[in-house]
Amino acid sequence: MKLVYSPPSPFVRKVTTLIHHVGLNDRIELINVKTTALSVAEKARAANPLGKIPVMILEDGKSMFDSRVITRYLDELAGSNLYPKHNIYDILTLEALADGIMESAVSITYESKLRPKNEQSESWMDAQWSKVVHAVKALNDRKFQAMDEELNMGQIAVACSLGYLDFRHDGRQWRNGNSNLASWYEGMMKLPALIKTIPTD
Repeated sequence: MKLVYSPPSPFVRKVTTLIHHVGLNDRIELINVKTTALSVAEKARAANPLGKIPVMILEDGKSMFDSRVITRYLDELAGSNLYPKHNIYDILTLEALADGIMESAVSITYESKLRPKNEQSESWMDAQWSKVVHAVKALNDRKFQAMDEELNMGQIAVACSLGYLDFRHDGRQWRNGNSNLASWYEGMMKLPALIKTIPTD
């Protein structure tokens, strides 16, 4: 199997964290590409018509995307039970919230890095950050039961989303007023697989 990926992506990090955690490293070849919303890597486009990463290329040549599809597939393959059936919808909802944080944060990154300064919309970026703020507060207030259960994919996704906020938007200081979530994240970052996948440019 092959994974078309780029280390800075939080969606990629969800997948690579799972790969490290369940010990699938030797079975998956990593294909590193440089890709953005404005300049899509050819290998990413060839594997996914949308040009988005991550993309898993299976042994039969078929492609699989997006990150939530890939992580469920790999979880079943490894038998790691990061999507336990007894609370699967709680976990999927938590993962969807984390993905929403990622989407808004990545959108801000694209707006600030890919568009000329005179074309950037501060109000649009503020609106995206508002989504992040509300999501982070809900996590801090423990409104999601799956946050406090055994390690699951929703928790890993949340950790990856918060890691991306540190990586690209540290100046916005998501920890302010969210001490519960900050403490939870500090504990999560002791997971070896998350340490191995800390994003870099």
